[in-house]
Amino acid sequence: MRDLATSVVVSTILMMVIFLLPDITFIRIILGLPFILFLPGYVFIATLFPGREIDWIERIALSFGLSIAIVPLIGLGLNYTPFGIRLVPITVSIYIFIILFSTSAYIRRRNLAENERFEIPSLMRLFMDFISGSSKMDKILSIILVISILVSIGILIFILVTPREGESFTELYILGSGGKACNYSTDILVGEESSLIIGLVNHEHKVINYTIEIWLVNYSIVNENISINHLYFMDSISVTLDSIPVDIEGNWTPQWERVYNFSINQSGNYKIWFLLFKEPVSPPVEMEEYAGTDYEERIIKAINGEIQSLNLNIHVKEGYL
Repeated sequence: MRDLATSVVVSTILMMVIFLLPDITFIRIILGLPFILFLPGYVFIATLFPGREIDWIERIALSFGLSIAIVPLIGLGLNYTPFGIRLVPITVSIYIFIILFSTSAYIRRRNLAENERFEIPSLMRLFMDFISGSSKMDKILSIILVISILVSIGILIFILVTPREGESFTELYILGSGGKACNYSTDILVGEESSLIIGLVNHEHKVINYTIEIWLVNYSIVNENISINHLYFMDSISVTLDSIPVDIEGNWTPQWERVYNFSINQSGNYKIWFLLFKEPVSPPVEMEEYAGTDYEERIIKAINGEIQSLNLNIHVKEGYL
């Protein structure tokens, strides 16, 4: 029964480290590897085979294989619950699984005669059984299996201690009144001052000198051909941001935001385009007509998704303020 007790103790220590000592990553890795890759399958096999139906090498191999199958299934189940696939829910779920099946395996072993129960053999006994009781082919297969397991564990440890950089991307967003993605000023009068919030978050793994160009555009698409009717340059914003890591566990917080005030002196239906460049860009003259110039190419690329951008429909009408 020592194996089942050890499984519970190791799992309990890991839970204590996760919740009480979250900064000690080395211990989390050392205990987390068997917790994920071995113990779930081991206690499950111990429940299915409480006696000596299979030998120790088969039990170890099946434990690794079943753990690799059980843990994703637990994660899949959590995905359909309010808890989601997060560190705490999945760790607690695996811990409960190990406790339940350790208890079940203990009960099933207790119902067997003592000489029929599975017990972990001593290292000397394992060595003697390996030397005397196995055929040449069994020995070769056992050695290959052990080496494969050790190599797999080594590769996994290397991946964990030398993590690769995640995907590089930049968050660009615009918010309306109240700092929310709604209540935008889409119907305004000529000359009326309106405002919105422009935000950026850098996840590029390096410092970026951003340029945001703001254009007032009226265009039409006929048979997939884009025709720029009016193109006015409104403003350019330059900002330099350090890269920050993606935090999927904590609450999202803005890195850079700016309230942008604007007014439009021409009536009509437009789109305000916010073009994002990850480099300094020389701005043209504000509120000049650029339809028919080379600047059209920027808007066409934005429409086709070749430039990271956002746009806002806006209707400007004649009237009195």
